[in-house]
Amino acid sequence: MTHTARFVIVGAGLAGAKAAEALRDVGFDGHISLLGAEPYRPYERPPLSKDYLQGISTIDKLFVHSEGWYTDNNVDLRLATEVTALDRHARRVTFGNGDLVHYDKLLLATGSSPRRLKVPGADLDGVLYLRTLEDSDRIKRAFVPDAHVVVIGGGWIGLETAAAARAAGSHVTVLEHADLPLLGVLGPQIAQVFADLHRDHGVDLRCGIAVAGIRSRAKDNPSVAAVTLVDGSEVRADVVIVGVGVAPNDSLARTSGLKVENGIVVDEHLRSSDPDVFAAGDIANAYHPRLGRHLRVEHWANAVHQPAVAANAMIGGSSLYERLPYFYTDQYDLGMEYTGYAAAGDYDNVVVRGDLAKREFIAFWMRGRRVLAGMNVNVWDVTGTIKELIQSRVEADPGILADPDVSLGDLLPSRPSQ
Repeated sequence: MTHTARFVIVGAGLAGAKAAEALRDVGFDGHISLLGAEPYRPYERPPLSKDYLQGISTIDKLFVHSEGWYTDNNVDLRLATEVTALDRHARRVTFGNGDLVHYDKLLLATGSSPRRLKVPGADLDGVLYLRTLEDSDRIKRAFVPDAHVVVIGGGWIGLETAAAARAAGSHVTVLEHADLPLLGVLGPQIAQVFADLHRDHGVDLRCGIAVAGIRSRAKDNPSVAAVTLVDGSEVRADVVIVGVGVAPNDSLARTSGLKVENGIVVDEHLRSSDPDVFAAGDIANAYHPRLGRHLRVEHWANAVHQPAVAANAMIGGSSLYERLPYFYTDQYDLGMEYTGYAAAGDYDNVVVRGDLAKREFIAFWMRGRRVLAGMNVNVWDVTGTIKELIQSRVEADPGILADPDVSLGDLLPSRPSQ
């Protein structure tokens, strides 16, 4: 690509910012437009439900690049700019005000949005969602001592916000439709660890619960007063946090005729059904050559690492994305890292090395004698070895894998001596 080429990135979050950085790192000297709907320069989202929400870190720690980086690297960063249409035939995107910009290559990094609760009262004041910096600030202000916080949904966002609310001294009730929080992700044995964790820290965790509606304080007062359950009972609420999943922001792709199925369908190079359009981050349902399937992963690691592959492909390279999924969480005194992929039905056994009760262990999701995924809880410096166990496809005896006296490194295939 020459310096006359014009690349456009729609979505100025972490993935979009890393894509601009990667394009400059690989020597692309053409025009880069980075278009973001929010008024802030690109920032990272994980702290919004962790350190930033708890007031441990400041806003300056969130930003991907310094304020001057975009000017210094000749990146046309346009904030508070909503892209409303994509015309692939004319190779242009249109803004809400009618302005447009043409492209030679386009990267969609539009991320995802929280799924909305569909019950009566879901639009009352005090019903909050977490996705943006402003959302996190709003929730932080609501987490005060003795406030009654109800969290609907026991996924990662729900549990992390519950932990932040407890740290602020709020009374917290978590309402989860499944029998355990994170049940679909972790299975019953490991999900129980997180259920116990929150109950031990004073959370009123209620599972197998369905929400019927949200009640206001009075007809003329639209503020939240309580969450009503299907059995007719109520849970007092000064604020309600809804964490019932996210949906990919794929409307641009869908209306432009790109192949969309649970996000934008892309190959291992992050290329869509249009060879000049690419996708990265939450929005990308990417083919994973190591796992032999398409995956859409809503975690920080994809937004960090996928853009480099997309940037390489945009300038004609052939690198592919084959990193194993990775995510982490911090809740109270529990820190966790998860590497690999093991959906319900993929595995037939979970092997534990360590002590579940003390919350110091490594869990391995296995199919037969092969490790599909591993999660280390309050055990550190093992993610590299877990990754190698998965990638090597080595067969491991479950009894030996569970034995803490056997080094995980000893289970790896021997390497030829140098």
